[in-house]
Amino acid sequence: MPREKAAKRPKLAREGVTGRLHYFVERAFINIRQNVLVNVLSIVTIALAFLILSLFLLVYVNLERVTASWSDRVQITAYFDRELSSGEVTDLTGKIRAIHGTLDVGYISREEAFRRFYGRLKGQESLLEGVSPEILPSSIEIRLKRDSRDSQSVATYVTRLRQFPEIKEVQYGEEWVKRFDDFMNLIRFAGALVGGFIVLAVIFIVANTIKLTIYSRKDELELMGLVGATRMFIKAPFLIEGMIQGVAGVALALLVLTGAYMAFLHNADIFSGIGIMESGLVFLPLSHLAALLFGGAALGFMGSLASLKKFIAL
Repeated sequence: MPREKAAKRPKLAREGVTGRLHYFVERAFINIRQNVLVNVLSIVTIALAFLILSLFLLVYVNLERVTASWSDRVQITAYFDRELSSGEVTDLTGKIRAIHGTLDVGYISREEAFRRFYGRLKGQESLLEGVSPEILPSSIEIRLKRDSRDSQSVATYVTRLRQFPEIKEVQYGEEWVKRFDDFMNLIRFAGALVGGFIVLAVIFIVANTIKLTIYSRKDELELMGLVGATRMFIKAPFLIEGMIQGVAGVALALLVLTGAYMAFLHNADIFSGIGIMESGLVFLPLSHLAALLFGGAALGFMGSLASLKKFIAL
């Protein structure tokens, strides 16, 4: 009989993919138990990093709700130097509705404009005695779709409006739209900056934690390689350990954030007088929570992989 090889990879208690996965997860938790203090410190540090990120995300989600309501005020008003006939109004509004980004179009006659102006005086209506509606121009009020309310889209839309010969003047609060757009861009930039910092911090934390675990098991890992264990067989528990650290850190961060959110709502009456609660404060939606947990697992995996590349070559 041919001589059997001396070095064989040890058989698992359970064969197949399920058996391997069970072994890897079990080995990962054993690693964590053997280095409890290091792993707890790593999870807490990751939690602090993700708490900053999730808090910023919570603020951003609610700011988006507020600014979305502000953007509803973006309205373009096109004025005419004469009263249009019903046929001209129908033809012009049809052309304007065909422009990309148009949500709603309404024609305001001189009489309607005068009634609005009269209603805004509030107790000073006598100022308009003897004044006729002809002093005010007729106009068309246009509301835009939400994805067409940034400064560039509005400017392009206004340029197209000015091509109609019936329109004498267009007003849309150009400065307000630009400031609104700049504000949202600033929030997005700050979010990207914070997110980038968190990514680097978590990868660094997990990588260094896994390094300590590898150092403590260096002899055992070398022995596993000698008896025929593949590189992936050796690496898998460490990769899962990093993912567990990442998910646990995110879960802890979200738990703290939820507590802070509930405490804030409990004391919401303090802020009601200054209008903070009027827009309806909301917590992070499920899609964001899932993304944070997935992000924690992914960063934990990358942190482990970065550490393993140095000690266990692919």
